[in-house]
Amino acid sequence: MAVRGVLRVGEVAIRVLDLAAARRHYGEYIGLHQTLDDGHGRLYFKAWDEHDHHSLVLREADSAGLDYVAFKVFDEATLGALTARIEAAGVAVAQIPAGHFPHSGRRVQFALPGGHLMQLYAEKDRIGNSLPTRNPGTLPDEGVIRGMRATRLDHVLLAGPNLAETARFFTEVLDFDLGEELIDNDSGTQLAIFLCCSNKPHDIAFVLREEPGRFHHVSFWLDSVADVYHAGDIMGKHQIPVDVGPTRHGITRGATIYFYDPSGNRNEVFSGGYIHYPDQPHLTWDTTQLGHAAFAIDNQPRPSFFNVVT
Repeated sequence: MAVRGVLRVGEVAIRVLDLAAARRHYGEYIGLHQTLDDGHGRLYFKAWDEHDHHSLVLREADSAGLDYVAFKVFDEATLGALTARIEAAGVAVAQIPAGHFPHSGRRVQFALPGGHLMQLYAEKDRIGNSLPTRNPGTLPDEGVIRGMRATRLDHVLLAGPNLAETARFFTEVLDFDLGEELIDNDSGTQLAIFLCCSNKPHDIAFVLREEPGRFHHVSFWLDSVADVYHAGDIMGKHQIPVDVGPTRHGITRGATIYFYDPSGNRNEVFSGGYIHYPDQPHLTWDTTQLGHAAFAIDNQPRPSFFNVVT
């Protein structure tokens, strides 16, 4: 599939309560590589197989949660065209000049219907994945892949109101596909939506919640289900709090473990799932199969998974 609009979720910025503990969690345990400490309470990380300078930003603050999520778009012309479409949809857009965010080109920022801040950008410094671009081989040097063996930032799940408006914005303005949804069986109300800009089962997802701007989890891609179990061993070894897993989702069909960082932000390691193409019909689950939709091995919904957000 020729992806030439919004490419992927390129950056997630979250608040943490203790920067030193967060550095150890995301760097040593998950296995991300720190690329910058700005000296003002922010750390920047990338997964080993990402080429851009960073994909995760941690900011020390008094409360945990999400600052913003940023998507990378194909080029500057795409950024301009999408900005015009967002403004034509009646959404206020703030222009952020190049260099305001480290190693990044200009950005546009706007609020989503659920109260979250979202950014789009086309340019970020590329520092590579430690492999050459000519005759790259298949593995980096020893020690580059470490911890839970996170390969890339995969997706985010956010919580807030106005799911129908959010779905329309992503599909009609940003050209995402609605891959799957969870609805209430009695009323038909959307309870969760899973949106795709690539051929992954989802690039961003939203669950219904009255409070705006809440953060459910950030997910890191692992190469195999065996790596998911290896990640679980890391969690057990270092007594990292686990929410759910190892198990498999019905929605997306991915293998998963959910766990918490030291500040209470939920993380996920994820592998597998199906390939999405734009001509596929979107899939609907209803609450008669809530357990199977969420956790398809034991079919048991976990209250913490549905109720805990930051």
